[in-house]
Amino acid sequence: MNTTQQIATLGQSLWLDNLSRDLIRDGTLARLIAEDGVTGVTSNPSIFHNAVAVSPHYADDLMRLKAEEPDAERRYEALVIPDIQAACDLLLPVFEGSSGKDGYVSLEVAPRWAYDTTHTVEEAHRLWALVNRSNLLIKVPGTPEGVNAFEALTQLGINVNVTLLFSVAQVQSVFDAYIRGLTLRAESGADLRSSKAVASLFLSRVDTLVDSQLAAIGTQEALSLRGKTAVAMAKLAYQAYLHTFHGEAFAALAQHGASPQYLLWASSGVKNPDYNDLLYVEPLIARETINTLPDKTLAALRDHGKPALRVEEGIAEAEAQLAELARLGIDLDAVGNTLQDEGVQLFEASYQKLLQQAG
Repeated sequence: MNTTQQIATLGQSLWLDNLSRDLIRDGTLARLIAEDGVTGVTSNPSIFHNAVAVSPHYADDLMRLKAEEPDAERRYEALVIPDIQAACDLLLPVFEGSSGKDGYVSLEVAPRWAYDTTHTVEEAHRLWALVNRSNLLIKVPGTPEGVNAFEALTQLGINVNVTLLFSVAQVQSVFDAYIRGLTLRAESGADLRSSKAVASLFLSRVDTLVDSQLAAIGTQEALSLRGKTAVAMAKLAYQAYLHTFHGEAFAALAQHGASPQYLLWASSGVKNPDYNDLLYVEPLIARETINTLPDKTLAALRDHGKPALRVEEGIAEAEAQLAELARLGIDLDAVGNTLQDEGVQLFEASYQKLLQQAG
């Protein structure tokens, strides 16, 4: 049993934060599933933009689609949905073996609908039908409008990965929406056992922004907090998870077969070269969580990771660190809102580049 496989025995799932036709056709994804215990895949417009740009496997399909399909967005979907379906099929044994608790692949609604509830619901429903795989998660942003869409989609029985979360407050709002959606679904008499959702909390971007604010303050006290915010935030988000889904608020839904909405650690590749390359992995190993890793971080974990359950350690210290940030004038809710808006803009820019590639 290697390091990555050991993490599964601790109750955490490892998903690959990458997808391309190369990974499918050369057997890399199948090998990661078999040898490293990878049990899911996440994608986004940036990932697909890079895949189409560097892989030769899209050229023939793209040429054919340009002749057959006049709409660039439909060409893009026709190009990448087969990759999503193929990844879903590779992970189907994981999905079935876990009774639907794992083995998922994520596909994102077009970022331009991030602030439009109605269109997000419509597009999620359309993509869900197009892919036609039980182990698909539709990615919906955690904007206020996206959270409303998530609640509606949960009621409809469409499984969702709520993405672009950057604060504990945003995470809690998503948890609450999941419970509301499931409650409405239960009231309609629908089966809750197949409902699945995850909440993707982004980490490295939080430290990047907060570190810049701490550097601007410049005191020794402020500088000592650099590189600590994201992990502290994630630990408190996990406490919120435990309180919400292992407490009274979810008890009745659990009795009807509903599964909790697992936290997914996203943006787990370290951006600051001075930081430990497993900063957003080793301290956040926890039961009933997912970490989605870029290839480089997965390789680092395999090479020198030391798996242990750590996310419930140092909670008082994490609370003290975030309280100190507040005392210094750093508002983490405002940081979260800023990063969420920036994240939407970044994904929209990548999406537009994708459409240009498909054009």
